[in-house]
Amino acid sequence: MLSLGFDTSNYATSLAVFDTETGEVVCDTKQLLPVKPGQLGLRQSEVLFRHTAALPALLSRLAGRADLTRIGAVGVSARPRPAEGSYMPCFLAGLSAAHAFAAARGLPVIETTHQQGHIAAALYAAGKPELFSAPVLVFHISGGTTDLILCDTPARLTLLGSSGDLYAGQAVDRLGVRLGFGFPAGPAVSALAAECGEPVTPKASVRGMQCSLSGLENQCDALLRQGKSPALVCKYCLCCIAETLLRMTRAALKAHPGLPVVCAGGVMSSDVIREYVQARLPSVHFVPGRFSGDNAIGVAILAGMTAQRGG
Repeated sequence: MLSLGFDTSNYATSLAVFDTETGEVVCDTKQLLPVKPGQLGLRQSEVLFRHTAALPALLSRLAGRADLTRIGAVGVSARPRPAEGSYMPCFLAGLSAAHAFAAARGLPVIETTHQQGHIAAALYAAGKPELFSAPVLVFHISGGTTDLILCDTPARLTLLGSSGDLYAGQAVDRLGVRLGFGFPAGPAVSALAAECGEPVTPKASVRGMQCSLSGLENQCDALLRQGKSPALVCKYCLCCIAETLLRMTRAALKAHPGLPVVCAGGVMSSDVIREYVQARLPSVHFVPGRFSGDNAIGVAILAGMTAQRGG
């Protein structure tokens, strides 16, 4: 059986197909939302319009790569996180398209969340199927989250720690847009940071499994005013995020010793962050960018697994 996933996040419109029999992602497609230079995102009304306009063409593209008549279940991210009050209008576009597709074929719809989709994609990419049914520490770090989560299963998540102010992805995007990069700026910031051969001494504001990142934006601004190179400032920004992640992970492992640690979310696709963390804590799992950034892969996987169980 094939399962189809829809995800309409604040960054991208995406679709994916998962084969429950082979356990393989058959195909996926994604389109970033267009943001004007200098802007830090879009209004929700514009996001909803852009998703609605993009979905038909993306679905047609997917139909050219997979036999959609074999779809047996449809999954969709209905909201940002599995928490009370978590809501964003952008997810209405995916919900409408998913329910319309399913109703036309008499298929079940499995509603999940954007965060659970990210986590499922990362667990899948880690290459260890047992992670779906055993406790795992997951870091979900993106434009809207800096969450440290105890994941018993993707359906049972417990928030252990987060940022009390700025999210990691926001710090990266604000720096990148200031340097003239497009939004979201993560890939450009990471690429420029990788060019810097100078050492940096990152700072982190961490108390237990909670962190604060509001000072990072001010520190980066100060470095630029001092005339430091953009490459060095980008490296400093990413290494501060990596050091924050490292300290929070160590605190979590004290409370939950022996658990595997998996990183999810677009910010975690940075090679600079991965190399910094793994040089100090090699056991942390980072996954390829295809499975880190905003996509519907995890949503399709969760839909297929749920339908297979008869849930």
